[in-house]
Amino acid sequence: MTLPVTPQPTQPYEAVSHLTPERWAQATRLLIRKALAEFSHERLLRPAPLDEGGNRYAVRSDDGATEYRFTARRFALDHWQVDPDSVTRHRAGAEIPLDALAFITELRTTLGLGEEILPVYLEEISSTLASTAYKLAAPSMTATKLAAAAFQDIESGMTEGHPCFVANNGRLGFDIAEYRAYAPETGSPVRLIWVAARRDRATFTACADFSYDKLLLSELSAVTLRRFSAAMTEQGLDLDDYYLLPVHPWQWWNKLSVTFAAEVAQRNLVCLGHGDDEHLAQQSIRTFFNATNPAKHYVKTALSVLNMGFVRGLSAAYMEATPAINDWLAELVAGDDILRETGLGVLRERAAVGYHPAPYEAAAPKGSPYLKMLAALWRESPVPFLREGEKPATMASLLHVDRDGNSLAAALIRGSGLEPAEWLRAYLNAYLTPLLHCFYAYDLVFMPHGENVILVLDEHGVPRRALFKDLAEEIAVMSEDAELPPEVERIRADVPEDMKILSLFTDVFDCFFRFLAPTLDAAGVLDEEAFWSTVADVTKSYQKATPHLAARHTRYDLFAEEFPLSCLNRLQLRDNQQMVDLQDPAGALHLSGTLGNPLARYK
Repeated sequence: MTLPVTPQPTQPYEAVSHLTPERWAQATRLLIRKALAEFSHERLLRPAPLDEGGNRYAVRSDDGATEYRFTARRFALDHWQVDPDSVTRHRAGAEIPLDALAFITELRTTLGLGEEILPVYLEEISSTLASTAYKLAAPSMTATKLAAAAFQDIESGMTEGHPCFVANNGRLGFDIAEYRAYAPETGSPVRLIWVAARRDRATFTACADFSYDKLLLSELSAVTLRRFSAAMTEQGLDLDDYYLLPVHPWQWWNKLSVTFAAEVAQRNLVCLGHGDDEHLAQQSIRTFFNATNPAKHYVKTALSVLNMGFVRGLSAAYMEATPAINDWLAELVAGDDILRETGLGVLRERAAVGYHPAPYEAAAPKGSPYLKMLAALWRESPVPFLREGEKPATMASLLHVDRDGNSLAAALIRGSGLEPAEWLRAYLNAYLTPLLHCFYAYDLVFMPHGENVILVLDEHGVPRRALFKDLAEEIAVMSEDAELPPEVERIRADVPEDMKILSLFTDVFDCFFRFLAPTLDAAGVLDEEAFWSTVADVTKSYQKATPHLAARHTRYDLFAEEFPLSCLNRLQLRDNQQMVDLQDPAGALHLSGTLGNPLARYK
């Protein structure tokens, strides 16, 4: 099964055909529902009960003149499950239409939005609404059908981005034609542009079992390589003096051809045209899956658009150590009995190349977007790791709910033939147990959100193991004493002792399980208490299997009564250009009170 690809519009008005009053109203309702839920969770909003002991609430605007009323169920971790159809807006005794941009401006002081941040945030909200309207215009697919769909059909079939962030599909920099060409939900095939970068201005690194020549032979056909070589010879250049690297088409047309014009004019960079393979953009936007040959590597590219708190460039400096970090991690995983038993796999970033533009490196401060405009990495595809009958699926799909309110996770469970708690246990063994062991045995943490994890499902839709990806930029070792090779030292993070376990509480419990448990509860598959008791059982089973780590289990208590609430939207509302400093993960946290730990009762 393949999702239809929408043809590019030929008339300017056709490009916005998805922006109808009806779809905009529905997108608005869905976004305000999410904003009420997540801003309430982060204690930015404090809804007032409208009925004693009931589930009706109200939120007032900064000036008190406008009131939003809604119905919500409250779940563990202070999760607000807001009914979108219940949301209404009132002023001067009358109900008035919902307006997402007005919602943000009416609450700008409450949300802490400064004058410089507010207009950019409104643009991100508008772009997110437009993305939702596009998805609403696409043919409807039931959760049951999507659960049975192919890997990339599931990827492009997701209707929601990051579950926590309200403005999660900003993509500022794309025009409407570029959105249709490059957004993952459009399913549009993309042919990457290849450039040659002079070797004395670029750095190439690879895993120990890989090389530049192996990379080229695995990614480009002999015909294409001859074509590229001939193009260089025509200009009096030798391809052997250059590294080849793929570029996002948007990056070439909008950035490299302009910002790096001097590099092009001086033939430090040479554009060779499109590659032959068709690629599909993933949920992370700048990473591509090879649709022509799925066994080939993913390609991650620099993309200088603003999306969800960052300009999505790719640091040439960071790329140098990427393969070595992946080698180190793969060796650790392969050498650990418990991790092998869980089936954990890591999709290695096997090769990376980064271009160093001398003028900008001399002028721009560390971390500047100007230093992240031209780099690429090649990551292993999950396809060669699959056994007979297995299918990969992004873990983000477990939170997917179709237009009729049906859950994809519930569809997987019902089709598996297992009891819901048994299916959940299989998932937790594949996903949670490796995270627990990496933390307790190695002080090693990941950024294991739904887009960064691929679940391998058996022929019945049961998770059997997990593949972790996006590794070098987002793993950290939180120990001063851990022995790390010099080239891997970059991943060592200085995190206060009392904050270390937040990597599990925040990234796993608050940013994923907090959504999955109510989704299964609302689907009538597994109630919330059964969900968390199963999480507790899997955690205890891991602890019993690792008695040599008992002191660390006590020191970093996953059954503690409460833990600090780390607020992601507050980070974006404070600075939506660079939400956090990746080199100081603990310093980037924005904490607001505590959350009751749903595991505490099972201690």
